[in-house]
Amino acid sequence: MGKFTVLQFNMQFGQGWDEAAPDSAPIDLKQTIAEIKRLDADIVLLQEVEHALSNGKQVEPPPNFTQIRQALPDYHGYFSYPKSDARELPFGIGLAILSKTPLYDEFRLELPSPKIEFDFFGETKTPTDRLLIGAKTTIHGHEVQLYDTHLLAFFMLKASSKIHSEQRQLVLQQLKKSRIPTILGGDFNVSNHAALVDQYAQEGFRTAQTKNVTWRRMPYVLDHIFFDRQLKLVDFDVIPTIASDHHLLISQFEFNS
Repeated sequence: MGKFTVLQFNMQFGQGWDEAAPDSAPIDLKQTIAEIKRLDADIVLLQEVEHALSNGKQVEPPPNFTQIRQALPDYHGYFSYPKSDARELPFGIGLAILSKTPLYDEFRLELPSPKIEFDFFGETKTPTDRLLIGAKTTIHGHEVQLYDTHLLAFFMLKASSKIHSEQRQLVLQQLKKSRIPTILGGDFNVSNHAALVDQYAQEGFRTAQTKNVTWRRMPYVLDHIFFDRQLKLVDFDVIPTIASDHHLLISQFEFNS
């Protein structure tokens, strides 16, 4: 009946979860790859694919994405770093879309961050810009628009994305341009997820789920799969994993007639 599955996963550059020492847990990309293989989704949307290096250095080809592609030959893939920035902190960067059907019309859109000052181990910093990527594919004869994003965690900076709304608005503006069935996945880093969900619902985009926490470090629903009225949500699940500090979110869809 034209069903397909979408997997949303902030993979934290392959760093696993250790409850006792989450910041020093070992990096094991095999765990990430094993989870993707196990769930066997038609579409996979990944955030924090690579580990940011000092001075904004970006390795080409991206090592983690390259290893994932080699381990998953049945998937087509598109990856992008954000723009290089010497201010980048040693966390995860880079977005990827994987699809069992060919991808085309790939694009990237930079999402500027405001100049909010914050302390990072005694140094005053300002946040780097974020990113939205997109591509189209054809599933069961239907052309589908795919988007993937990772927004700034304003709550970590003692600020609010409701006040600094530019990134959310830019993503929403891009969504509204689409005239075909549309999926948006990502780590939206919004602690008050109800405000985000309401904002996008006003433009016709629902999220797969809002009740189950998706981040281990704080009880927040940070990860979402948004979809438009041309798609029907059939099922979803939030799946705990030790392959990241984020849980896996998987959703099944079918096309509305």
